[in-house]
Amino acid sequence: MLSSSDALLCRSLLTVAVGVVAEAWPGITIGAFVALFAVYAFMGAALDIARAFSSGRLGPVHGRLMLALLSVVAGAVASAWPAITALAVTMWLGAWALGTGAMEIALAFPRGELPGERVLFVLTGLMSVALAFVFFAQPDMGAVSLATTFGLFCIFHGTAGTVASLQERSLVNDIGGAQSARS
Repeated sequence: MLSSSDALLCRSLLTVAVGVVAEAWPGITIGAFVALFAVYAFMGAALDIARAFSSGRLGPVHGRLMLALLSVVAGAVASAWPAITALAVTMWLGAWALGTGAMEIALAFPRGELPGERVLFVLTGLMSVALAFVFFAQPDMGAVSLATTFGLFCIFHGTAGTVASLQERSLVNDIGGAQSARS
């Protein structure tokens, strides 16, 4: 059985490997995300169908079957047109960034915040709006940017986990040595 530090080390090294793959081949990463979404949609459809026929009432059956149908369509679209799906996800994230950025800017003023906090709200809002316009203007590059950002995150997170596992291993060894010295 793996110790806690060994399990963390394995997980962290796997995370670094995923990050390196995402950085080296962002197109493959985007494709993997789309494929995972398609699998998720098909599995969700199967579960909605199972829930529909396990219900004793007619109302939930129709609603759940409609949800299942929507999930099957989403999975089929993602499978048939992965590039369009990746662009749609990027455009959705752009819309989200535009909405949250505009809201941050709007909320900076009437809340009675300190001037420094207002500036922070406005700056983060402007950054979100700028990101949205980048995604809208170049959605294909936006998808690649998402994949490479994910890769950088994985490399950073995996490296931090590796360091933490080595520190945990050292701490366990120090405690174990101190306990055996007392015995």
